Amino acid sequence: MRRHTISPTLEHRLFVRYRDTGDLQAREALCERFMPLARQMARRYDSGPASFEDLLQVASLGLLKAIDRFEVDRGLAFSSYAVPTIVGELKRYFRDTSWAVHLPRELQERIANVTQATERLSRELGTSPTPSQIAEDLGLRSEDVIDALEAATAHRAVSLDVPLEPDDENRSLLTAIGAEDESYAKVHYLDAIAPAIRALNERDRLILQLRFFEDLTQAEIAERIGISQMHVSRLLRRAVDKLRTVADAA
Repeated sequence: MRRHTISPTLEHRLFVRYRDTGDLQAREALCERFMPLARQMARRYDSGPASFEDLLQVASLGLLKAIDRFEVDRGLAFSSYAVPTIVGELKRYFRDTSWAVHLPRELQERIANVTQATERLSRELGTSPTPSQIAEDLGLRSEDVIDALEAATAHRAVSLDVPLEPDDENRSLLTAIGAEDESYAKVHYLDAIAPAIRALNERDRLILQLRFFEDLTQAEIAERIGISQMHVSRLLRRAVDKLRTVADAA
């Protein structure tokens, strides 16, 4: 009985040649042969801010990794092995580049796990799961789940120049959250009056400290240093006038 043998396909021969000899021409031929698959995967994810050219480049890198790692003798169709590899590369690209604020890789992965668990539990429970339910499902602490849910908003950044109301371009987010920091003026003021404070005698400096830093009343100051309240009032007024004169001249 004559036996019929099936000749290896061109695809199989190219993989064997690349595996056995490292022939880069065979690798290039495989890449050209399966480039439509990489293009198809890139188009599937072409719905965001990333350009198709960037996605195709990432998908091509995934294709090359799949070609390099494929074990031709296992009998698995190359496309079945290549698709998860390419998709994984595309997802890694989005995870690393689509955040408005850079997050640690561990936190990004936790966000992905929390998102998947939330979608699955929502289908199973018929309602949105609580952070504690998600934490129990993933074996995490509730605090970790809450951190991941809050950090997920880092995907988007809002311009500070965006108007608060569509018909009011004079009020932006910046005007709503910004405020003048009075501390800068205080620093300048304290720097200006520092020489005058050093020029005051010890009792006047003590009265200023008790009144303006320890918030004592004039009666309490008088009792503390052993003079009358009227005397405290005169000394305090004189010291403040001197400081004001120095500050105004600065």
